[in-house]
Formats: sequence, structure tokens, C-alpha cells
Amino acid sequence: MSMHRLPKLESRPIFDHTSIFALSSIVALFATACSFSYVLLHKSAKTKIRILFTWHLFDALIHFTIESSYLYNVFFTSMAKLDATYTRGLHSTPMTPVNVSFLEDSKRLHGSFYGTSMTARLWQEYAKADTRWGGSDLTITSVEIITVFFIAPLALYVCYLLRKQEHTKAWFWMAMVATGELYGGLMTLLPEWLSGSTHLDISNMLTLWVYLFLFKALWALFPLWILVNAYHTLTFSNESSTSKLSNGMCKSKPSVAESL
Repeated sequence: MSMHRLPKLESRPIFDHTSIFALSSIVALFATACSFSYVLLHKSAKTKIRILFTWHLFDALIHFTIESSYLYNVFFTSMAKLDATYTRGLHSTPMTPVNVSFLEDSKRLHGSFYGTSMTARLWQEYAKADTRWGGSDLTITSVEIITVFFIAPLALYVCYLLRKQEHTKAWFWMAMVATGELYGGLMTLLPEWLSGSTHLDISNMLTLWVYLFLFKALWALFPLWILVNAYHTLTFSNESSTSKLSNGMCKSKPSVAESL
């Protein structure tokens, strides 16, 4: 039986090289999105446009890089259950219902817990806060498939529309992306809440306030703000168009472009 030398997750300090790398990567992606907002958008673009562009590009970059690596580890990183019992301890239990195996593979466990690559270590780091992200939780994996392959491309498309100043289309797709982000967030939080939060660790500042609170809050507040703005902007645009058709007069309400 082969024995794998893997890091012992429970013995790590709160801040280590992996946590610093993870946080630095997120900051770097945000800086990249900010930079591209000045490179790709017209110099006269309003601040609100730059914020929306930056957020959607940052959102897409997070999904395409960091979260896609989660899917890679779930589908391509695994360990025999017997090996996992000796090397993983508490992480040798499948994160699937009884008598259900991920990918119908009953002999192996899948996920970042069972890998040694940098991306595996990155998700082992986040699993300090929520252990589901270290294994092959079916709900988490399903949400991430939708996020990476559908939400992320839509976010990039929003950036394209904003660059082309096609604001009406942009607001519609921004609303779609925001709805997807909120639904995905709820689908990761509600099962844990309903089961008593058995996978969460709020014992220190990093896991509670950074990994759980800050990241969840960002992906809740921004989508909510976008949905409110999309509702008002598209409603005003529709009322303006109706007024033109019924009265044959100049618009009395601001256009979508002006409302931005």
C-alpha cells in the first residue's frame, strides 16, 4: 500500500505561506480587473461604469482561475480510501449521502484534501473555514460547475457590452449574473445552516471574518446593489419608451446611458 506524505491540515498556523498566497492571489486578480477597466473603457466612462466593469471582470477572473481549480481537484485529484484513512484522519469520510459515491467511484475519495499541488493546498486552506470545499460535496460541486461554465462567461460578456456602451443589454445580463451569484451563494449556505453548520470553523479571525464573512458578503452585497440599479434603470427606460410611443414627445425620463 502506497503512503502519501500530505500536509496535516489541523496542525497549520492561522497564517502561513498558503494563506498568504491565497489572499495575495485575490488581491492580484482585483488589481488586474481595475487596471483593465482603465485600459479597455473609454477615458470619459463614468465612475459607476468602471465599478461595474471592474466587479464583473474580477468576478469572472475568480471563477475562471481559483474556482475552476476547485473543479479540477474534485474531478482529477483522488486517493484510495484505505490510504486516506492513514493520511487524512477526519478527512477519510466521503462527503456524499450513504451508499452514494462521487462519480460512482466507491474505492476512492475525491477533492483537494487528497492532493499536494498548489491548487489543492489553496482549497485545503479555504477548507479550514468550510471543510466541504476540501472534498467532493455534491451541492458545492454542482454550484461550481454552473458558476464556472455559465456565470463566468456571462460576466465577461457584460464587460464586453459595457466597453461597447450597449448599456440596456448590459443591465439585463448584469441582472442575470447577479441572480446567479445570489442563488449560488444561498445554495452553499442553506444546506449547511439546515444541518447545523457542522462543517464550518469560526474559531479564529481568518476563517470567520475573512474566508466566511468577507467573501460571502462581497458576493451578496454587490449582486443586490446591481439588481436594485438594474430594476430602476430598466424600468425608467421602459417608461421612457412608452411615453415616446403614446405621446410622440421627447423623452421625459433619463435614458439608460444617462442613468449610468
